[in-house]
Parts: sequence; structure tokens; C-alpha cells
Amino acid sequence: MDHGGSNPETRQGIPLNRARSLGSSFRRSSFNSSCDQPPPTDHDAESESVSEAGDIGDRALYSNRFSDSERFSLSLDRALENGAIAPIPENAFVQSYGFRGRESATVNTPASLVPPQAEEIVSTLANCSIEHSEDTKQESKRKFSRLLEYVTCLVHLAVFGILGVLTRYGLQKLFGPENANVTNNETILYPDLPSNMVGSFLMGWWGVVFKGDISAISDYLAIGLTTGYLGSLTTFSGWNQKMLDLSVDGRWLFAILGFLIGLFLVAYSIIFGIETAKGFRWIMKRKNITCSWCLKVDSYERDLAAMVGFSLMLILLWSLSGSLLERDFSSEAAELWVGCLVGPVGVWARWFLARLNGRGVGRKGRWKWVPIGTLMANVLAACVMAALATVKKAVKTEKVETVASGVQLGLLGCLSTVSTFIAEFNAMRLSEQPWRAYAYAALTMAISFALGVLIYSIPVWTQGFNE
Repeated sequence: MDHGGSNPETRQGIPLNRARSLGSSFRRSSFNSSCDQPPPTDHDAESESVSEAGDIGDRALYSNRFSDSERFSLSLDRALENGAIAPIPENAFVQSYGFRGRESATVNTPASLVPPQAEEIVSTLANCSIEHSEDTKQESKRKFSRLLEYVTCLVHLAVFGILGVLTRYGLQKLFGPENANVTNNETILYPDLPSNMVGSFLMGWWGVVFKGDISAISDYLAIGLTTGYLGSLTTFSGWNQKMLDLSVDGRWLFAILGFLIGLFLVAYSIIFGIETAKGFRWIMKRKNITCSWCLKVDSYERDLAAMVGFSLMLILLWSLSGSLLERDFSSEAAELWVGCLVGPVGVWARWFLARLNGRGVGRKGRWKWVPIGTLMANVLAACVMAALATVKKAVKTEKVETVASGVQLGLLGCLSTVSTFIAEFNAMRLSEQPWRAYAYAALTMAISFALGVLIYSIPVWTQGFNE
């Protein structure tokens, strides 16, 4: 998958700007001082990178990348003391996310100091040392505390999350029975299909091809657009719930086709997004158009100004949603205002869960190719969505309907995501083991739907709620 169209480089003297996501890259190439763990392989690195193709949560923050580089340097020191040097795969330093990286000079280690087969390894380790030194200098210049960094990121996520909820609701109404009459609750063209397709298409632009360019302007903007806006514009829990509604009415074939056709449409949406973005990048390069005019948020003062500006926007959006909800709680749009109030909580929870992507399962980190964080977020949101749908069936009051629908639209719609899910799916599909993409999609859908049947469908059937 092309992450911004980076040029291939020779193996000798690998510049570490290919390791922009330092926490992930360093962790893939860390050593065990007791040598009881086998060295990482190219296969392990690919398994981890495809799992992290969509999101890595707070591990993308500068302070966490810096901390991981410190831990990596310590592990290198211990490994060198014990004479335990293992080969480092070249693709351990693959540029994955487009977050700000700093180039380091290539240092050549004299051949007399090391065996020939380890010469390149030591050269790479020297690069890591220089990169760590550069990180330290950058950290001292930045003077942005970890707490302030987290607050800034959370504010960006909240604002873009609310904008994602508003866009998703608008697309529901635009393509729904009230206007275009393309989607409805009775067919496989479920109401959230347009927003899932649009979000997947834009993921190809902002989350794959141009993410590095956006990150060059602001890391927080890149996180806000992809995790915040696109993650909230798309929703897996809404998709799963509509398939449950079809199955409850006995339309099992429609439910199965809804999953299959829905996956096909969003998968081709991101492919179409990537191809059109590459075409647009080619036109920009041909016309010599650059983004040099963009104001880069690359200093403490600009970061602080951005945080204040987005904080004011968040207060404005929350205040406006609260006042509109209080004015007319019984209106049709009341669920939208509830969704805007609780949506940021779902975005924050998904962002923190995304840090589990690429970590694997258990102490030994098995199944690293499975994005555990995204899987947990989608399954959890689908289960809670099904539980609230059951409550709405059992307690048929206006207040419960409004609050439950608002939580489903905002909190659960933002907790689950299709854009990140399909970015991971597409990365697996293009990897050396494409079967993993379909296994991951089947695992997500099967678990969510099966638990939904237990939580929602069985109570509806046994209690006769539909009657």
C-alpha cells in the first residue's frame, strides 16, 4: 500500500525517516537480553504493520514515540553488553503512518570492529543512536508536556468526532426515505451505507496517500481527520444492528447479503480513494504544486494556539447541542443533539483501544496481524448497540427512545468504525498473506452478529417485542 508515495531506498545506510512511527518500529526491532526469544523476522514485521495500518492510538503521540525510543536504546545497550546481536529485518523500519520524522546521517562502522555479517547491523544501530539524540534535541525544543499533548489530541478528536456524527446523520437523511429514498431499514442498503462508503473513500485520501502530508502540517490534524472524523463518520455497530433487525424479521438471506455486499462496497471505496488520490498527487507533481503555503503547526506557540482554538470550537459545539436539546427534547433531531454530546466519549475510547493494534494476544504476542484494538471497539459497540435496541423494544417511551437512539448514534457510532477496519482489511489484502483480510473481516462480523443475536434477537423472539 502506498503511504504517500515514498521513494525506494537502497538497503545500505537505511535513513530512519522510514520509521516515522517510532514506537512501532523500535518495538519490532527490540532485543531480549537473555536471548530466550527468537529474533523478529520479516514475517513478524509484516504481521504487525498490517495490524497497525489503520490506527495505533496514543502510541502515535510524540511523547510516546520518544519514550519507546528510550526503552529501545536501553534494550540495545543490554543486548550489546551480553553480545546478543540479532539480525534486524530491513522492513522493520517501514514508513507506516506519516507522522513527523527526522532524518539521521548514516554512520559507517569500521569493519575491523565487528564481523562482516554484523557490519550492517551495527551501522543501523548507530543510526538508531543518532536518531535518539535528535529526538532528545527536538523534545527539549518542543517543551510540550505529555499531559498537554494528550489534552490537545483529545480536543481535536472530540471536535472532529462531532463533525463526523453531524455528517453521518446528514447522509442518513439525504439518502433515506425522506429524500433520495436509496436506503432504508427494510433492505440490504442500510441507512449508514453511504457514510461508510464516503468515509472509506476519504480514508484512501487522508489516511493512506496524503497522511504524511497532513502530518507535516500537524500530527494532531492527521489524528483528528482519520481517527476522529472518518472513524466517527463511519460506523460498524450501526451496520451490524441493521443486519440484526433484518434477521429478527426472518430475512436471514438479506442479513447475509447485507454483510457481503456492504464489505464489497466499502472495500472498493477505499481502493477507489487510493487510486484517485494517487492520480491527484501525480497531477500536483506534474504541475509542480506544493503545500509550502500551508501553515505548519510545528512550534509550541502554534500548538498552543491550535489547542485553544479547538477547545473553543468544542465548547461551542457542546453548548449549541445542549441548548437545542433542552429547547425541544421531543423533536426528531433530539437524538442528533444527544449524539453530539456523547460522541466524543466514543472517539476517545476507540483511540485508546487502538494502541493495542499490533501488540498481539497474550504474553508472547501471538496473532499480531489481528488489530485487537479495532476488533474490541467494533465488537463492544455492536453489543451495547444491540442491548440498547432491546431496551427500546421493551420500554416504549419517548424519553427512552430519544436517549437510547442518541447514544446509539453518537457514543456507539463513534466507538465503532468502518474506515479504520477497512484500512486494515486493505493492508492485509495487499500483504503476502491476503487470506488474513477475509479472516479478519469474517471474525469481526461473526462475533458481533452472534453476540447480537444473543443480546437482541433472542429476547425479541422470546418476549414477543415485535408484536
